This record gives sequence, structure tokens and C-alpha cells, in this order.
Amino acid sequence: MTVARTGDLVAAAAARGAAAGAFNVVTLEHAEAIVAAAEAAATGVILQLSENAVRFHGGQLRPITAACVELARAAAVPVALHLDHVTEPQLAGEAGPAGFSSLMFDAGALPYADNVVATTREAARAHAAGLWIEAELGYVGGKPDAAQSAHAPGVRTDPEEAAAFVAATGVDALAVAVGSSHAMTTRTARLDAELIGRLRAAVPVPLVLHGSSGVPDDELRAAVAAGIAKVNVGTALGQAMTAAIRSALTADPALVDPRKYLTPARRTMTDAVAHVLGVLTRAG
Repeated sequence: MTVARTGDLVAAAAARGAAAGAFNVVTLEHAEAIVAAAEAAATGVILQLSENAVRFHGGQLRPITAACVELARAAAVPVALHLDHVTEPQLAGEAGPAGFSSLMFDAGALPYADNVVATTREAARAHAAGLWIEAELGYVGGKPDAAQSAHAPGVRTDPEEAAAFVAATGVDALAVAVGSSHAMTTRTARLDAELIGRLRAAVPVPLVLHGSSGVPDDELRAAVAAGIAKVNVGTALGQAMTAAIRSALTADPALVDPRKYLTPARRTMTDAVAHVLGVLTRAG
């Protein structure tokens, strides 16, 4: 099968009232687990590599991306590749040649006017390369350099400003701040479904939810019903992987063969992805 395009998967999910699942890849085991879960669910999926993941791999985008491309080609379901949370224009320029069909350019930490300028420039460059581009407006908390809470006054995405931002920049999707936070290890986030609905009515492009690992199932279903079309998940996979490895090493402190602990880790991540895909499918 050929590698799918992110925009096609998001549009197809939105058309049936669901959301496309987009899962962060850090290691090859992550990518294998995500694809296995998607095949079991008979649904398309998006493999995401973040700028931080690229940094983890020594700043080399191509090796881990090549592995993801081969997994996507061999998969029995559509699999797309998305380069996430890019802040460096040089890395954004590598997305197309490496095999990605989309990227998220993250200038959300900048003042509004600067965000518009930077995002407009990158959107034009992405479109010239045939890429679908996502941007962020508002403040989704939880990043290591977080300066404020996702619940602080004024940080959530304003519908009128969002409509103006999309019109000015020409982006294809918009990540919005509606109450979730990155890197949450407890599922206690409470989303503003009413705000999501107003954003959906105001913004002519798909809405994206970041920080979804901390969102309970019922909140996630409500967000999709209100208009979220792409759901990003990362931390939940890290939790699953780490718990499985910790359990295996605790049970056998002499264990040195990584296959003995990475196999259950991959299986546990597959289960975590399958759960989210089930929620998104039922939401539709």
C-alpha cells in the first residue's frame, strides 16, 4: 500500500463525524505498535514524529522516518506520516523530501502578529512542496518550558481570532487550546465542548486536539462530537511502554536481552493505541 496523506485521513474521519488518531513515534517499537493497533481496528492512522523526537535521534530525521515509511507501505490500512511541533524552518523544509505529507509548524508561543508572519511564511513553503500544514493558536499547556497553565485566563483559542488567523495564514488545520495539556499522566482534563463548537462554526479548516493523553474517554467523545477532527496522543504510549519495561525488569533484575522487555512494551502500547482508536471510532 502507498503511504497515505494526512489531509485525506483527517477529511475522511471528519466526514463520518469521527476524528483521525495521530500518535507520536519515538522509537521503532512505537511505530510498530501504532500500525498493529490500526490494522486490528481496520482503520487508518497517522504516525507523528515531533521535533523533540528528531532531536532524540541525534537530529537525524531520515533514519526513523524511513522505518515509518516502510511500515506504512507494508500496512493493511492507510498510514500517513506527520512531522509535529516544528519550530525550526530548516527542519520544516526537510519534511517533504523525507516522506511526510504534512507538518505542524508551531509558532504558538509567539505574540499573535509574529505567529501570523511566521506561519504564513511556512504555510506558503509547505503548500509549494505539496504538504498539508497545521498550526496552533492559543496556549496548550504542559510543555517543559510552560510559562502558564492551560486554564489561565485568556489562553484559550478565541473563535473570532482563529477565523482571522486561518484566513491570514492559509493553514489547512488548526490546533486549538480548549483545556487539554501536553504530557498529562492522569486522565483528568476537562475540555470546553461549547468553545469547540463555536470554533468549529467559525473556522473553515479541521480542528486538532493536542494533549489528548490526559482527556477521559467521555470528554474525548464530546470533543469529537463538537468538532475536533484530529486527536494527538503521545504521553499515553510513553506511560504504557515504561510501565511494561519497569515490570519486566523488576520481575527479573538479571534481564539483559532487550527483546524480553521491549516485546511486552510494544504489546502494551498496541493496547493503548487500540483503546484510543476505539473511542474515536465510537465517537463517529
